[in-house]
Amino acid sequence: MQLLDGKYTAEQIKAEIAEEVVRIKARGGKIPHLAAVLVGNDGASETYVAAKVTDCKQVGFDSTLIRLPADISEETLLGHIDQLNRNPDIDGFIVQVPLPEHIDETRVTLAIAPEKDVDGFAPASVGRMCLGLPTFISATPNGVMELLRRYNIETSGKHCVVVGRSNIVGTPMSILMSRNSNPGNATVTLVHSRTPNMVEICQSADILIVAIGKPDFITADMVKQGAVVVDVGITRVNDSSRASGFRLVGDVHFESVKEKCSFITPVPGGVGPMTRASLLQNTLKAQTLRPQI
Repeated sequence: MQLLDGKYTAEQIKAEIAEEVVRIKARGGKIPHLAAVLVGNDGASETYVAAKVTDCKQVGFDSTLIRLPADISEETLLGHIDQLNRNPDIDGFIVQVPLPEHIDETRVTLAIAPEKDVDGFAPASVGRMCLGLPTFISATPNGVMELLRRYNIETSGKHCVVVGRSNIVGTPMSILMSRNSNPGNATVTLVHSRTPNMVEICQSADILIVAIGKPDFITADMVKQGAVVVDVGITRVNDSSRASGFRLVGDVHFESVKEKCSFITPVPGGVGPMTRASLLQNTLKAQTLRPQI
């Protein structure tokens, strides 16, 4: 068994981006600028956004954090998004989710200009991804693809099973793995909560990508010997033995599954760092390829 080390790989990607920023500066080009909109004071969101600001500093990007109160009206938030769409200095921006319940996340997503949609969530971005056109691919699926690419995982002709059908991970992941590309060219099955024979389907997977949001959901009996296992999930579970009172676990029962697979992502340190690195890749793309998107 070999670990798919997302933390190490993400650092490699960030070093490559930093080198490109140096080249951009040398030729007098514009430094990529990422903005993040944070509504309210959700603890997890605060942590995620702070990490993204740190990442920008590490690679030499400019960054802007826009903090807005939790009771902001939807119309006022949309006004801020319109300003970001029109600001030529901002190459891309994200609106951190979850948003307060009184705000329609779909309406917010639709308001983001496609050429600045570095999260890759907007319908235009998803549609262009499906057609293989230049676009921003959602950071987590793109991070998984980059991890498979850099570890030279053979995907062509393999059976890939994606567990979970979310618009952010599962659905785009299934499309990317089936495209005529490398990684890609896999035969893909997408399973979800309504799939009656999920265990049998998972057992047939050469590549198993799990994003169902249920800790330790995939156990060893569901995994084919020698399979590649990518665990997208991350959940806090109580653990009195830890000083923090909790530990982080994925959707895959790591200790049992690692004995059967050829490659596996750890949690934490697997897909998470790749997601953050992919956001930086998208921001660089927004600055350099905007006319094509």
